[in-house]
Amino acid sequence: MRFAADGYDFIPYVRCHNYIGGGWGDGNAGAMPIENPRHGASMGDVVVSDASDVERAVAAASSGARAWRATPVKERAQVLYRLKQVMERDLDELSWLLSHENGKTFGQAKAEINKGIECLELAAGIPNTVQGGALEVSRGVTCQVRYEPLGIVACIVPFNFPTMVPMWTIPLALIGGNALIVKPSEKVPYGMMRLADHLREAGLPNGVFNTVNGTKAAVEALVDHPSIPAVSFVGSTRVAEIVYRRGTALGKRMLCLGGAKNHLVMVPDADVEMTATNVVASSMGCAGQRCMAASVLVAVGECDHLVNAIVAKAKAVELGTGMGAIIDGQAACRIHGYIDDAESNGASVLVDGRGATVGDKGHWIGPTIIDNVTTDMKTYRDEVFGPVLCIVRVATLDEALAIENTHEYGNAACIYTTNGGTAEYASLRFEAGMIGVNIGVPVPREPFSFGGWNRSKFGHGDITGIDGYRFFTRPRKITTKWALQKDADWMS
Repeated sequence: MRFAADGYDFIPYVRCHNYIGGGWGDGNAGAMPIENPRHGASMGDVVVSDASDVERAVAAASSGARAWRATPVKERAQVLYRLKQVMERDLDELSWLLSHENGKTFGQAKAEINKGIECLELAAGIPNTVQGGALEVSRGVTCQVRYEPLGIVACIVPFNFPTMVPMWTIPLALIGGNALIVKPSEKVPYGMMRLADHLREAGLPNGVFNTVNGTKAAVEALVDHPSIPAVSFVGSTRVAEIVYRRGTALGKRMLCLGGAKNHLVMVPDADVEMTATNVVASSMGCAGQRCMAASVLVAVGECDHLVNAIVAKAKAVELGTGMGAIIDGQAACRIHGYIDDAESNGASVLVDGRGATVGDKGHWIGPTIIDNVTTDMKTYRDEVFGPVLCIVRVATLDEALAIENTHEYGNAACIYTTNGGTAEYASLRFEAGMIGVNIGVPVPREPFSFGGWNRSKFGHGDITGIDGYRFFTRPRKITTKWALQKDADWMS
């Protein structure tokens, strides 16, 4: 099932089946097309699953979980090491496949695969770092902790990072000894199809990794299933909250990441070249279709020299090679609506991406910068999820911080300045879980964990790093004594 593309020219692909128990199969609810966003044409289709398909996946995972749980953690790690090797071997193929199903440029797709591999490296190293520990707490008394699997877990993942986001959780769940079921986005399921192939090649036993493709019915069946005690989810805040409440009402362990409205704060002393380059990369990278995209730039005081430089950089972005397509026509229409709404309410469109095209096909919006946006505008309040940067003007840094602090989301924030005191002042006052200083996409590199605050996340802990590993495991504490000590105290 290798993908043969080595460029952006349209190429059809195969049907994407469910992967259950080590084999491929159809879903019981039909199939739906998979669109190449760059060309606006179907490149294949994906099966659609219902609750009966989920039931089959759970049965397969239950069988696979028993042997995988008993596999020593060092042996589990060897599967992940081999997975790293085969993913690196097929890096270009995976990157072109991701580009074609998602619409990203090849370079952005390749960066995503590499970030997924980095997450894999962290999980493979966990046996040497956080497997547990033992301590003689008193004479003859030892306390020990062991992290043990939950059993069968589920991961529901989004369209915007079809490989990286699953790799946040899949390796951690596997190294923890769990079997798992992944529900990819129905818009971009091919990445998980290829991962199933690669895991099989790496030696993962049948039933330990399964995919169930589909839409709402598949999600609800996974969340509701009594044999699945933990579910991770990444998507919009609206759906994240629904999924979180549904699962926690059933007593499940849930970690659901939602949307964002990341604020960049820019003060007049910011370095012009670095700020302009970084702001455009942050807001326009991946066509703005990422929860870490900068969507609000709060300009403090006299910042026209910085705004002009940012506008020039945005206008220089080459659509098609420097920035990819929008995922589908519905999303493009929605983004257009936000730009129209801001303009009709008095904002100034400095860079207008409406009407931008690459050829005569596909779903495209060019870089867009809107100045003089106010906080009551819909374009400011909502997560646009496109290449649209809103500029809000304020007089003081405290005003900028107050604006950021009062937004419902709390995913990420950044301060652009050359002054260390200003950077420290803002960093400690932002109401967000991930902070950047002159870095508009402050994604923590492994082993540091990813996760926002407020309505950007529902649940406790972060989804990656050690927090993610602990989400998919439970600690067993064992206290041991083998002989009565002559000098015993109350502890022994």
